[in-house]
Amino acid sequence: MEIIHIENLVKNYETNGITVNAIRGIDLAIKKGEFTAIAGPSGSGKTTLLNIIGGLDVPTKGFVRVSGGDLSRMSARELSDMRLRKIGFIFQAYNLIPVLTAIENVEYVLLLQGVEKTERTQRAANMLKEVGLEKEMRRLPKELSGGQQQRVAVARAIVSEPAIILADEPTANLDQKTGAALLDLMHDLNHRKSTTFLFSTHDTMVMERAERLIYLTDGAIRTDETRGKSHFEGKARRVKSSKK
Repeated sequence: MEIIHIENLVKNYETNGITVNAIRGIDLAIKKGEFTAIAGPSGSGKTTLLNIIGGLDVPTKGFVRVSGGDLSRMSARELSDMRLRKIGFIFQAYNLIPVLTAIENVEYVLLLQGVEKTERTQRAANMLKEVGLEKEMRRLPKELSGGQQQRVAVARAIVSEPAIILADEPTANLDQKTGAALLDLMHDLNHRKSTTFLFSTHDTMVMERAERLIYLTDGAIRTDETRGKSHFEGKARRVKSSKK
């Protein structure tokens, strides 16, 4: 079943009277439960594509359906509700709320969803333990390293177990061991809950372990390779054995 369907997607920007073609006629279908990486050089359109899928940006033309909904027909309120209920975001710049502690940042999505206090605190605490931040739960973002902030952002995206997670450079600022552990965590959620993961990345570790790898250049898909779930498991075993 397709959870993301895109036809003839175009996105142009106007900069100082010059038209920049960020996305050039992309056709793309992502099935429920895929673990897919979108790679390509800077300026290839990776982040723009994720932002359009997430309803954070509007295409110049083309059709985008996400989780059964036509984004072009949704009101601002409907788009906001879709993002809250169905999509988890991991941003390269973290986008943590500076006045909230790590656990409060992770809880925030659950609060917006109306989850009861005791349950959301327990779920947030468990998720922070999963990403190795059980001792930093009460710290503000400014008191955390860049890598720690990224782990909080990952925990926040995953905690509500959305249908889709859009991850813009999720392993940025992480060492290899931490990045591999987070990929294992995300793949486990993908396997148990059929959560669809769509990454944009420069990280070869993410590219190598993706079950499907799409390569963009100049806003267009140049290659699209499907490897299957056993591919990730082989990569995960190889990383673990190299740590011994």
